[in-house]
Amino acid sequence: MSANNCTPAANRKKLSFLDRFLTLWIFAAMLIGIAIGYFIPSSSSFINSFSSGTTNIPLAIGLILMMYPPLTKVNFAQIPKVLSKPKILLISFFITWIVGPFLMFSLAVLFLRDYPDYMTGLIIIGLAPCIAMVIVWNELAEGNRELVAGLVGINSLLQVFFFSLYAYFYVEIMLPLFGIKGLSINISISQIAQTVGIYLGIPFVAAVISRYSLIKLKGEEWFKNKFLPIVSPITLISLLFTIIIMFSLKGSTIVSIPMDVLRIAIPLVIFFAIMFVLMFFAGKFAGANYEDNAALSFTASGNNFELAIAVSIGVFGINSGQAFAGVIGPLVEVPALIILVQLAFWFRKKYYTPKQIPTNL
Repeated sequence: MSANNCTPAANRKKLSFLDRFLTLWIFAAMLIGIAIGYFIPSSSSFINSFSSGTTNIPLAIGLILMMYPPLTKVNFAQIPKVLSKPKILLISFFITWIVGPFLMFSLAVLFLRDYPDYMTGLIIIGLAPCIAMVIVWNELAEGNRELVAGLVGINSLLQVFFFSLYAYFYVEIMLPLFGIKGLSINISISQIAQTVGIYLGIPFVAAVISRYSLIKLKGEEWFKNKFLPIVSPITLISLLFTIIIMFSLKGSTIVSIPMDVLRIAIPLVIFFAIMFVLMFFAGKFAGANYEDNAALSFTASGNNFELAIAVSIGVFGINSGQAFAGVIGPLVEVPALIILVQLAFWFRKKYYTPKQIPTNL
């Protein structure tokens, strides 16, 4: 990361008009999506017609394109080096995999006990950390690309092997302990691997191939100064496209049952805030610099909504309360995590001196 990334907030986002007013564009995209879904009810059926199984193809394209540019900027040769920090990695995995699922389970039971479908959907959301959007939030917050790529890779493998076990433990064992009838969730490793492969594998492979082939053909300077500036805007454009698609799919529902949206949103916002702040200060206590801490905090606070939605649709049906909670998840995550990006910059200014902020990768 260049030294320009460590300049004051007033200069940090001079690169483009789109970057400077990103929050405004995101909220505008949300409103456009809701308007499309509400005033053009057939739009939801039209978008869903481009689906394969539980995968919505327009959403998948948006997510894949959104993740490709940040991944092309990752120096994959540095990943083993940034993962050789056992102290902060252990803290990260403990908070992400032990604290996170239990916190989401507790919030779901506390806020949605009288709405069992939404409650179950929220619990499913909390079972796996984010492997897609976290790369974008980390990029916007100027976090460590190599560290977040390594964490995403490890978390992807962990959720492939442990998601089913977590689902069994929290939904079939933990719920009865709180006097709530348990449910049976059957999700295979192959189904989880397919979801991980689509949303992480495709952009990862494309990024690796383009990075190393173009550097070999054109040189590193051309790659950094010509290619990356061309593809970088794709992330934010794809993010806005994805937001419009997501909100349009549930636009009419959001307008018709706003209180249900609010019921689901409140525990999600609390979850994002607690996880981000908890991980940030745990990382700070462990000696992590800002770039590492941003990567750790966004990895801990995000969730794999794509997997949660796929599981909810596959197990409970596309019109189920669980699936609705899964869809509301990313709709709440987008504005919440944008706010946390700004909080990350405020934390950097308050808790890190210029000497503690790396000026290069």
